Amino acid sequence: MKGSVLPVLTVVCGIFVIWYAAAVWLNATWAYDKAARSGVELSTQMLIADAWSQEKPKLPAPHQVAVEIWKTTVEKKITSKRSLIYHSWITLSATLLGFALGTALGIALAVGIIYNRTMDRSVMPWIIASQTIPILAIAPMIIVVLNAAGISGLLPKATISMYLSFFPVVVGMVKGLRSPDQMQLDQMRTWSASGAQTFWRLRLPASMPYLFTSLKIGMAASLVGAIVGELPTGAVAGLGARLLAGSYYGQTIQIWSALLMAAALAAALVGLIGLIQRITLSRMGMA
Repeated sequence: MKGSVLPVLTVVCGIFVIWYAAAVWLNATWAYDKAARSGVELSTQMLIADAWSQEKPKLPAPHQVAVEIWKTTVEKKITSKRSLIYHSWITLSATLLGFALGTALGIALAVGIIYNRTMDRSVMPWIIASQTIPILAIAPMIIVVLNAAGISGLLPKATISMYLSFFPVVVGMVKGLRSPDQMQLDQMRTWSASGAQTFWRLRLPASMPYLFTSLKIGMAASLVGAIVGELPTGAVAGLGARLLAGSYYGQTIQIWSALLMAAALAAALVGLIGLIQRITLSRMGMA
């Protein structure tokens, strides 16, 4: 435990030092402009104090972001439109739905690719090619098409999340389902195991480590998809809406607080998958 905590704390401290220094560097121009108009000569201490306390800085200091997060989480009601918890829940709903759809689609495609050579040769290249399209380009198209079909609300954002999250699941599951070696497959044939029995008792258990690794990547991608899906719709709720509103009004502190909230949400979701992975693999005797 000590061996893992110390390196993490060292890296975190280094990030904070660089962040505070960058805030002074980027915000110094505005501080000098204000001082020149007021006829005041800035000392180093005054420069640092001003750079770390500006209302609309180019780069907010860590404590400014922490104060904003505190105000918009603890000091606001969860139902308030200014609460980051409220906006996080909106984004989380689309993330989880898109992740569930992407996982189901990814597993189904992986099984089809493993057991159908035609699918392997025809579908897999298209799956890979689909990820070469920038999500910022395809997201508005998905939103417009679904809205034209009368589908709005959570599902369009979840569709974009699914688009990003299904790919790592497909790749990981294909690799996992193919992980049993020929000797193991021959042993199952020796026992007269059917294709279904080979799948459930050999291929699927062997694919679990690959699946959970893919799910972690897919969950992070799903969250990105949900946030991106909120941008072209002019959404009034969600972390993407907070980012958009902050950029409109130059509220960099609001932007950074939403970014850190999204990062914390992603870390929590990936950590939850990691916990489920440890429990599952431990019970399967793989841990």
